[in-house]
Amino acid sequence: MTSLSRPQSGAVSLTTSLPARVLRHDPHYGLSTLFFADGELRVPMVDAPVDGGVAVTIEARDVSIALSRPMDVSITNRLPGRIVEILPLAAPYVRVTLDLGKVALHALVTTESVERLALETGLNAWAMIKTVAIGPGAVRASELPRPRRWPAAGSPDR
Repeated sequence: MTSLSRPQSGAVSLTTSLPARVLRHDPHYGLSTLFFADGELRVPMVDAPVDGGVAVTIEARDVSIALSRPMDVSITNRLPGRIVEILPLAAPYVRVTLDLGKVALHALVTTESVERLALETGLNAWAMIKTVAIGPGAVRASELPRPRRWPAAGSPDR
């Protein structure tokens, strides 16, 4: 049986924003690899230095859901998670929220897909995000918190 959460009052988020750090650039492919709390994302080349901070916005309409680990697909970004909310919107849309560990990622799917896949809260699933869906406007430079410095030996803070 499909488990659909009741719509809550207030605005419904159809994007996920997350801080990330640039791990590397791959000029041959025109891609950058970003590290975020729950893994890595491959995105079109970003204008930020390696180890620089960026903020990534992922549109829910650009996130697909698979029930088994996607293998032979062109979608590069595949993240395991657990469905924590299924929120019906205006027909035919449903927002499915996946808990990736530290990040809650929203996917916009149809009611038909929810029923066909028998999606329900608590179910393990894979979020898939096409690299090309994370376009230039979706990644912007951002300041990330810097690690706290260790007190120097002999410091009164020690």
